[in-house]
Amino acid sequence: MTGTSDWRTGADGHKFIASFSGGKDSTLALYKAMKAGEAVGLIVMLEEEGDRSRSHGLPPALLQAQADSIGFPLYTAASSWADYEDNFMRLLATAKSQGAEVLVTGDLDMPAHGCWHDKVTRNAGLKLGMPLWEMNHRDVVEEFIHLGFITIIVTVNVSLGMKEDDLGRVLTLDYVKELEARGIDPCGEGGEFHTAVIDGPIFSKPLSVSKGEIIRNGDYAFLPLELVT
Repeated sequence: MTGTSDWRTGADGHKFIASFSGGKDSTLALYKAMKAGEAVGLIVMLEEEGDRSRSHGLPPALLQAQADSIGFPLYTAASSWADYEDNFMRLLATAKSQGAEVLVTGDLDMPAHGCWHDKVTRNAGLKLGMPLWEMNHRDVVEEFIHLGFITIIVTVNVSLGMKEDDLGRVLTLDYVKELEARGIDPCGEGGEFHTAVIDGPIFSKPLSVSKGEIIRNGDYAFLPLELVT
């Protein structure tokens, strides 16, 4: 099985399934893995009602449009936290039956020991690939932007320095500098924000989206995006 020494290159020369949030980190990890291996599909876990993704709150129609533009099948499961791992394992088994040998994720700071993805891939008989693992956060964002990816802020935690006015903004180098000046991690790794990618070098066409009314829940504010067809 893959060890921590080669998590960065785990997908090299292999077929893989990518854990996909629709946001910048998982998209950049997918891009890097596609340069070295062959994707068989994307895994997205949904909230138990099935009406949005568990990680970034994106609607299934938008996630499907991302997958269609990138050109890979989308594997989804609606899950509570109680059955999350069981459903994730079922999706890994399906991906393995389609030829996947590796699970690719966009994690940056996953611990070398006690890594959940390492545990589930071992249990599924797969290897683990994390192309962004232990990369400098500013380097990750700069590479993402320089490659031509376009991503929109869709979730903010206002208790961590973000503002509702940040919702809907496109991640640019100038905006990253502004966030850093506010003491915010450029990748949002402290839970400050989440994004939705709408275009980039692995997209066959950009996604057209409309912005809904902001939803507030405690310290969090969400910007619903709807696909414009």
